[in-house]
Amino acid sequence: MKFGPLAPKDALGATAVHSIRQGELVLKKGTVIGEREIVALEAAGVGEIVVARVEPGDVSEDQAAAEIAAASAGEGTRTDRAFTGRCNLFAQASGVLVVDKDAVDRINRIDEAVTIATLAAYKPVVEGEMIATVKIIPFAVSAGARDRAVAEAAKAKPVIRIAPYIVRRIGIVSTLLPGLAPKVVEKTLKITAARIAPSGATIVAERRVPHEQEVLARAIDEVRNAGAELVIVFGASAIADRRDVIPMAIEAAGGAIEHFGMPVDPGNLMLIGRLHGQAVIGAPGCARSPKENGFDWVLMRLLAGLPVTRDDITGMGVGGLLMEIVTRPQPRSEPAPEKGRRVAAVVLAAGRSTRMGAVNKMLAEIGGKPLVRIATEQALASRAKPVIVVTGHERDKVEQALAGLAVRFVHNPDFAEGLGGSLKAGIGAVPEESDAAIVCLGDMPQVDSGLIDKLLAAFDPERGALVVVPSIDGRRGNPVVWSRRFFADLMAISGDIGARHLIGQYAEAVVEVPVVGAAALTDVDTPESLSAVKAEIERA
Repeated sequence: MKFGPLAPKDALGATAVHSIRQGELVLKKGTVIGEREIVALEAAGVGEIVVARVEPGDVSEDQAAAEIAAASAGEGTRTDRAFTGRCNLFAQASGVLVVDKDAVDRINRIDEAVTIATLAAYKPVVEGEMIATVKIIPFAVSAGARDRAVAEAAKAKPVIRIAPYIVRRIGIVSTLLPGLAPKVVEKTLKITAARIAPSGATIVAERRVPHEQEVLARAIDEVRNAGAELVIVFGASAIADRRDVIPMAIEAAGGAIEHFGMPVDPGNLMLIGRLHGQAVIGAPGCARSPKENGFDWVLMRLLAGLPVTRDDITGMGVGGLLMEIVTRPQPRSEPAPEKGRRVAAVVLAAGRSTRMGAVNKMLAEIGGKPLVRIATEQALASRAKPVIVVTGHERDKVEQALAGLAVRFVHNPDFAEGLGGSLKAGIGAVPEESDAAIVCLGDMPQVDSGLIDKLLAAFDPERGALVVVPSIDGRRGNPVVWSRRFFADLMAISGDIGARHLIGQYAEAVVEVPVVGAAALTDVDTPESLSAVKAEIERA
């Protein structure tokens, strides 16, 4: 690949290495220079442009990324269209991510131009979540490097796959001792039901028996006979030894102990056994808590039908010292809340409106007002403070459309790359004192201040309501309230995807607010949708 500066007239067919913004000219990085671009560059007074030119024996970045990603993708995954040398892989369904780490390492060592990155192996994922990305560093890579990467990926069969959840029926046995309050057992059942819900599993049988070997053995058999495919035993007393009540009861029922203990904290005192081909877990005490612990790591694999061997467990030590995770809020660890949470509004108004043709939809008018002004005025009329507007395409015109309004502007220079950059810019501008942000879309003119305030009223971190979504007949819409706990996740989104997968990923932190009408579902993307919304507003 040739790389270096050229005069525009000599750059025909080459690829722009850097974005250029000069006067009215906006030339994106990665643009292939054609006759039209040469004319525009010269008219803007650009005398030199740094370009890359593919030579014989090279493969373009997008082609190489797409082919390596396709070779790496296995069951339950899909690849997106390659763009700017990157091809992302997504989960097609909920399940557990299985990664061949050795294959990933081998691919990454082939050539510095070729990279593949994945989420952590065995991470539970939801449909639509990005699980891996193949990125070609320069604008082209040698065909030889591409071929070696594809061959390594093909040998793995596959590098990346999703193991779908297959275990649906769970049995729970709780042992009792004097002093163990019934509410502890009830709370444990509730937490366990929430823990397994993302997999589609449910508790089909439950027993409570004295902390004694014989009655526990019978109870384990009873829940199995009631249809449980996996049994979890919560002991009134922690398992201290292989000869303790719970492991001895499993053996008395005809089972065997496969492993006791694990190098994950919390979760050290977990036991895995097997009875008539089915897994039996002796849960550690920390499994009564919604905080992440070693129990989660084993449980989700078993729900996906993946084996959990002694080697698997003893290999969990690196990274096994766990911290609190955002997925499950811990109200008691937070300071006492102030009355009335402080929520900022972020209005996204940066898009290019490609489906509207030559018209910027943010500037299209209803009743003499631009859509973006209608949306922003409603945000200003709500309890959300401050109101931040993210600009991008036709920045000056959008700001002019909002003249006189008490808003804060933040610009997304990479608006053409998609929604992710606008989310990053907007969330990054939220003041430190704000507890949350409600993300509004500038093309939803029927979302009024009343709807926004209704969503803000439902935001309640102390009760686990960390994400608030409007719901119409079971369909989720916009805008959405996001607790500060999720700001890092929102700012990590890239490309032209929204935050819908995060809502699925953190389902237990989401509260739906039923609303009437279609305002929360109606955005303006096309001339036809603009006409329909105009007519509806005029009828009202």
